[in-house]
This record gives sequence, C-alpha cells and structure tokens, in this order.
Amino acid sequence: MRYVTGGIALGATLALGSLVGAGTSAASAAPAHVESLYAPSALVLTVGQGDEPSESGVQRAVTLTCMPKAGGTHPNAAGACEQLRKTDGDFKKITAIKDGTICTMEWDPRFVTADGVWQGKRIHFEKVFGNSCELKAGKGTVFEF
Repeated sequence: MRYVTGGIALGATLALGSLVGAGTSAASAAPAHVESLYAPSALVLTVGQGDEPSESGVQRAVTLTCMPKAGGTHPNAAGACEQLRKTDGDFKKITAIKDGTICTMEWDPRFVTADGVWQGKRIHFEKVFGNSCELKAGKGTVFEF
C-alpha cells in the first residue's frame, strides 16, 4: 500500500509541475500579445523616374516598419518613423518642397510612393516631382534611400 500511495503522490507532483510549467509558458507568451496592442505601421516606399508611378519603373524600394519598433530595409528606419510621427503620417507635409529652394525648370520627372498601413489605417500616396532637384528638396528622411 505504501508503494501505491508513493506512486499517487509522485503522479500528483508531476501533474502539478506540468501545470506550473504551462503557466510560466503562458506568462512568457504575454509580451508577444502585448505587441499586438500597437496599431500596425508597415510601409513599402519607392522612388523612381517618370510621370506616372504606376507606368514607370521603380528605381529603389524599401520597407519601413514603425510599430512596435522601427525596422525594415530602410537605411534610417528610426529617423523615418520619427518624421512620420511628427507629421502624424501626413506624406504631403513630408514631401513639401522647402521654401527658398531654387531648382531649374527642366522637366525630368521623379516620383515617390508609399503603400501600406500607418497606425492601423491603409495608406496609398504618390507624388511626382519635376526633376531630381525638387525630389532632393522634398523627399525628407522618409524617402532618403
């Protein structure tokens, strides 16, 4: 009888230990769940040449993720995310050509696009600049790649 009681005690200990182990694995899974509380912010950004972004070739493209932390293939993801946060994701403000910029009047169009999600909202943005001078003056950190 002593062996049966010992076996039951051992079985109960093992069962209780597995429940405690399951509780710790659930607790360790909590941080991944917490990350889902952030609104997603993931974008594909492109720079190219031509009048129509949809018809012309893209010369460069990067990915940018801002939540829960800055990342992606953008060379300055942290700076780009900061610029987007400061303008509340307003790409018109980001790509506004700075006052006092002097560029030639040649027509050699360049474009930028942004597609994806910013703070949980679907984003599609296109802007055509008259030439590379205007692009340089208006691309900001977000399109600096």
